[in-house]
Amino acid sequence: MTIRTRIAPSPTGDPHVGTAYIALFNLCFARQHGGQFILRIEDTDRVRSTAESEQMILDSLRWLGLEWDEGPDVGGPHGPYRQSERADIYGEYARQLIESGHAFKCYRTAEELDELREVRKAAGMQLALKPADLALPAEEVARREKEGWPHVVRMKVPSDGTCVIRDMLRGSIEVDWAQVDAQVLLKSDGMPTYHLANVVDDHLMGITHVLRGEEWINSAPKHQLLYEYFGWEMPELCHMPLLRNPDKSKLSKRKNPTSINYYRRMGFLPQAVINYLGRMGWSMPDEREKFSLDEMMAHFDIQRVSLGGPVFDLEKLTWLNGVYIREELDDDAFLEALMKWAFNEEYVREILPQVRPRVETLSQVVPLAGHFFSGLPAIEEESFDDVKLGREELLKLLQFLVWRFEVVPAWHKVALLAEVKALAEHFELKMKAFLAPVFIAITGSSSSTSVMDAMAILGSDMTRARLRHAIEVLGGVSKKQAKRFEKEYRELS
Repeated sequence: MTIRTRIAPSPTGDPHVGTAYIALFNLCFARQHGGQFILRIEDTDRVRSTAESEQMILDSLRWLGLEWDEGPDVGGPHGPYRQSERADIYGEYARQLIESGHAFKCYRTAEELDELREVRKAAGMQLALKPADLALPAEEVARREKEGWPHVVRMKVPSDGTCVIRDMLRGSIEVDWAQVDAQVLLKSDGMPTYHLANVVDDHLMGITHVLRGEEWINSAPKHQLLYEYFGWEMPELCHMPLLRNPDKSKLSKRKNPTSINYYRRMGFLPQAVINYLGRMGWSMPDEREKFSLDEMMAHFDIQRVSLGGPVFDLEKLTWLNGVYIREELDDDAFLEALMKWAFNEEYVREILPQVRPRVETLSQVVPLAGHFFSGLPAIEEESFDDVKLGREELLKLLQFLVWRFEVVPAWHKVALLAEVKALAEHFELKMKAFLAPVFIAITGSSSSTSVMDAMAILGSDMTRARLRHAIEVLGGVSKKQAKRFEKEYRELS
């Protein structure tokens, strides 16, 4: 048997370090056994998936040195490798499940589903909805079907008993069937949910081992049941420990930069980042901290993975990156790394139109454009003293902008300007007054190149990181403030 593993990211935002972490361990496991590693794009979310995000995933994984044997860009015998291009396949398998009695069409409306859950909640029952809970009288089903009501396809699940899942690291995992709902498999638009697409694709692509984050443990019973319904052999499962913040909470962008692009923009070396990710819950047989990707693949053993939540410590990563710079780069390699990082023609050409009209001597370029070649600006609370806004209003402005920028589908100046204008109207500020604190947060100065152009050039990850940095410099958002901000933001949205 040829070992085949996969990574299946969703192209709905900046590429996450957690994706790289899981991809790394799948790659190493496959290579340890002389097997193959596949990249599949799970783009069934038609609203949030973008081609730009997909390309960022490919670019960031390749920047880290992770290569795949099959995928949307390299092809392979099991394509297509984008789920959006496989819709007909999923529809056929959904029909098979309906015909075999293992799935059913559900015509329940969103309002009816909410009411059902509220009734169960009030009665102190499990919130998981079972086929019996969702059943409608036959004549009502016929009426809704005749009138063309939208429907989804749901799988049938047991109402009681226990499901036992075998895990490579955790042994037997028991999950009470009462906690498992009648999962939607096919959405009303004909696109599959993760659960159906995941099982069908893994089977058709010959995936033998699934290494994924432990957040998917509760979904494993649904997947195991689908394999039984189809009569297929299930891949072996291995649920990896989640990456954690230093306070042991789940790694999140609110507490730690999570975008691979952020670390690339900050000037981290890819070999240092991949080395550090390899240390997340795993260790070399000789316990050394510094090792290459090739060394990790050569010595990899999945049983050396620790189930304790690995802490993603930015200070430790920064230290390791410094070790790589000092020990692995001579002057020529250091110069090459600098040029690849920011001093390359493509990036500098983006910046030149911002700088050239504003300088009279070449010596003025670096002070004026320094924010394009730096990490987080060296700002303090006092940097915002001239901004004519109260502290809470200032924090709210910056926080709202972060939230708006998190959902911008395509990162370019026109889209950013639309978001800024909308928020300026909400805060009843003229554009100049609204952008004053943004200017400082992004450029580290009250006068520099256009802040709108700067954000477009710096990219989403670095822009949002600088805005969050400014929020922390200003004392951060308290829990009480966060609740007020979130309520007002929801009303705005």
